[in-house]
Amino acid sequence: MTVQPNLTAQDFKSDIKPIWCPGCGDYAVLAAVTKALAETGRKREDIAFISGIGCSSRIPAYTNVYGFHGVHGRALAIAAGVKLARPDLTVVAAGGDGDGFSIGGNHFMHACRRNVDMTYIIMDNEVYGMTKGQASPTTASDWCNSKLTPHGTGISPVEPVRLALAAGANFIARGFAGNPNEVARLIVEGINHPGFSFIQVLSPCVTYRPEQREWKQAVHASDATPAQLIAEAMHQLAADDGFTTGVLFAGNRQPFMPERKITATFADFERKFES
Repeated sequence: MTVQPNLTAQDFKSDIKPIWCPGCGDYAVLAAVTKALAETGRKREDIAFISGIGCSSRIPAYTNVYGFHGVHGRALAIAAGVKLARPDLTVVAAGGDGDGFSIGGNHFMHACRRNVDMTYIIMDNEVYGMTKGQASPTTASDWCNSKLTPHGTGISPVEPVRLALAAGANFIARGFAGNPNEVARLIVEGINHPGFSFIQVLSPCVTYRPEQREWKQAVHASDATPAQLIAEAMHQLAADDGFTTGVLFAGNRQPFMPERKITATFADFERKFES
């Protein structure tokens, strides 16, 4: 990794203007991401930002690093491939609650247990915003303001941090878009922590979930030291109300990195196309 500590958050912003709805929490998450990338001291060309599909998954276009806007739910599969092929890169993946826990739920579970050294940021607004307000995997079962589920879904929501812990994530944190400085700090810690780091960011969608403006009063910082043992973390998360912010678990599992056996050079690869 090449360090270039004089870069600022502005250096990590692209010239593309975000097109999120006014008041969307993802604006604050973008600010937190660019600030965090600057604070890591890494060069822009040493960072790969991968996403899936959805409002939040537009974020690689708004950053000035290598980016890949993938297909729905597949961000983690792509990100793992990038990291395993190029372990020298800092790999960050991003997405929303629908992209990450619905079609991407299987990839999320296995990314946690594989423990590849990368960071996954989920902007959780408990709704499908891009497709006009349907219930998502993290939507409460009694939310009935969607035309598709006027009586609620009747299905228990996914609880992201508990799922991440059970599946084997090595670093788990939760932030709130209304506190971008804390989110930036959590992202830096996640990037620097070995193994698979998962950061859930409560990012309100005031267009389809205007009641989420109340999240500002509901969030509260954790008063516990980050758990280092799974049993300890499970005990703490059993009482979690979904609005506790901070580092919730910092494990010590070794990251997955299989031995790489390179039998050909890049020059050999180029010669195949010349013949």
